[in-house]
Amino acid sequence: MGVLARIVMIGGIGLLTACAAPPPKLAANESVQKVPVRVALENGGSAAGELVVTVFTPAGEGRHPLILINHGRAGDAAGRAKLGRARYTAASRFFTDAGFVVAVPVRLGYGVTGGPDLENSGPCHDRRFTPMFDRAASQIDQVLRVMAQRPDVDPGRVVVLGQSVGGGSTVALAAQNPPGVKAAINFAGGSGGDPVRSPGKSCRPDQIEASYAGYGRTTRLPMLWIYTENDLYWGPDWPKRWADSYNQAGGHATFVPMGPDGENGHSLFIHSPRKWEPVVAKFLREQGFDMPQ
Repeated sequence: MGVLARIVMIGGIGLLTACAAPPPKLAANESVQKVPVRVALENGGSAAGELVVTVFTPAGEGRHPLILINHGRAGDAAGRAKLGRARYTAASRFFTDAGFVVAVPVRLGYGVTGGPDLENSGPCHDRRFTPMFDRAASQIDQVLRVMAQRPDVDPGRVVVLGQSVGGGSTVALAAQNPPGVKAAINFAGGSGGDPVRSPGKSCRPDQIEASYAGYGRTTRLPMLWIYTENDLYWGPDWPKRWADSYNQAGGHATFVPMGPDGENGHSLFIHSPRKWEPVVAKFLREQGFDMPQ
């Protein structure tokens, strides 16, 4: 208990040091909810904490479809603290305009949630991606179950979306075929990349391929995978191999390669929503969601 408290304190101090600006004011349709989670660890123990979840609600009464948006991972503790309270304002507005309740959780080890870092996959030569993705997916699933109980959410119409490590974690969650989840979306999903020291050449992409193939064997959900040509984390070739292995193992992923975006297409989801919105809207219409044309 003392170790966890000390880690939380360190995370909190890092956040205050890195983020001098005050937190953003809540928008009219925005609220903050806290969700307690417990994550099983490989050594037989567990880690617990309270995730901070930002919620955006659409106009109109009654129950609405739900979408969970899951963040990526910075390479160092200071970067993870800088995440603050993840909001993805442009993407959240797109989905609320389409009638979705949007939930954006901050996982353990990041931003305002703080706590222990559960998503270190090991040294570059010996990455263990599946346990890392599974620990993140466990937290996402627990948030999903709490959000599905809200009176403004239709628990039978849920979409899960993730970017980068959040994308890989979304692939992991989809492999569990959670009740009520009708589709999942993976933006630039993966782990182990370093765009500065080894652009386009990530650590053990073959292990990512093996992890995704493992998830494909049990997934029954339709997925949309979006990657850009100039993703400096993975490069242009490995993502297609990952998708092929996933589908050959039994997965149901529609792979959409997109052209270059800015200096590093890895951040397409954040920087260029106008490019992906038509692709996502078409995919969700095909899954029975009422999306704007």
